[in-house]
Amino acid sequence: MTTLADFPKIASGKVRDLYAAGDKHLLLVTSDRISAYDFVLDTPIPDKGRVLTAMSVFWFTQLADVIPNHLEAWDDPRIPSEVLGRALLVRRLDMLPVEAVARGYLTGSGFSDYQSTGSVCGVELPSGLVEASKLASPIFTPATKADLGDHDENVSFETVAAQIGVERATEVRDATLAIYERGADFAAERGILLADTKFEFGLDTQGRLVLADEVLTPDSSRYWPADGYTPGQTQPSFDKQFVRNWLTGPDSGWDRASNTQPPPLPADVVAATRARYVEAYERISGLSLADWPGA
Repeated sequence: MTTLADFPKIASGKVRDLYAAGDKHLLLVTSDRISAYDFVLDTPIPDKGRVLTAMSVFWFTQLADVIPNHLEAWDDPRIPSEVLGRALLVRRLDMLPVEAVARGYLTGSGFSDYQSTGSVCGVELPSGLVEASKLASPIFTPATKADLGDHDENVSFETVAAQIGVERATEVRDATLAIYERGADFAAERGILLADTKFEFGLDTQGRLVLADEVLTPDSSRYWPADGYTPGQTQPSFDKQFVRNWLTGPDSGWDRASNTQPPPLPADVVAATRARYVEAYERISGLSLADWPGA
């Protein structure tokens, strides 16, 4: 019987571990780890790995007519039973060195940049926008891929073009916005706003652009309930913003500026975070996590 120990480990990130699965494939295993403010927290979120995997599979299927993706299988016999439900068998790609970010609403680092400069990643925006303002149209706001423990840095389209060429950068920008718009429309029909999201792309052996890693998950995206959406304030969310809010609130006792490991999460924060992840998957997909492998 195949076990995870049979796969050579290639890399370990904040949430995912990558293993070699022959010359043409990789095994992408998603853990229950959660990160915030560039720290991997000591407390896992139960079923988080299953939610992210199930959500990515759902969206890869939904987006197949928009762009090809790296997914080979999620229920293949080659996937060890110990990680079934949290692992994807994917094609090897030549990954591009850019975080492809799309924003339909102004929040997070984008809002901070706007407050300082009136623009985000070189994209000039109208004056008078507030936290959570809806943008007139979605914008492409790329970032560098940072090493573990470092910050991603927002950059301009021109910076990306200098790295990978104008033609490829344009292709990435167009694909990013097309995927975002498809995802935002789909989520809106289910009463959820897709505020922003980030993608990773790679190139296959023919040089074609391929969507990789995860897609439109609560880790890579900000999802807000449409009911009660109010610009000018922080929105309730279906992502890990709940954890961020607790860490920077009075109850955690943690100082973000201290550059020290955050404290363990209390049980109620863990339970509430898990519930938000599960609700995001089930509301958007219309499926039940109980039917996904690995329960």
